[in-house]
Amino acid sequence: MKIGELAKKTGVSIRSLRYYEEQGLLSPSRTDSGYREYHALAAHQVETIQFYLKLGLSTEQIASFLHCVLMNKEVFCQEILPVYRQKLAEINEQLELLTQLKSNLEERIQSIVSENLNPTEVRSR
Repeated sequence: MKIGELAKKTGVSIRSLRYYEEQGLLSPSRTDSGYREYHALAAHQVETIQFYLKLGLSTEQIASFLHCVLMNKEVFCQEILPVYRQKLAEINEQLELLTQLKSNLEERIQSIVSENLNPTEVRSR
């Protein structure tokens, strides 16, 4: 199938499909006239890429295990667990940062409210 057909079938833009190819996630063949030709399983491959992108993984991370998960269940792919653990650690760090930011904002709000200023006065200053 051609790139436009794959884009329509998967709901992924042609630009994204070209990007996936640049990143080594898709490998279409080329026709004699230079057009990309995708195999029948390319739609499944794109859906798999989309799934892992929605988990917050980078294309580089996905490339490290994509071939394995396309051929096997995740449980059989040794490469995936360290990637998941790394991503979870990143998320936990972000949550800690967000929790601290939330606390700082709550303290600032409480400080302003405790000085009994009218909220409209605060905005106009």
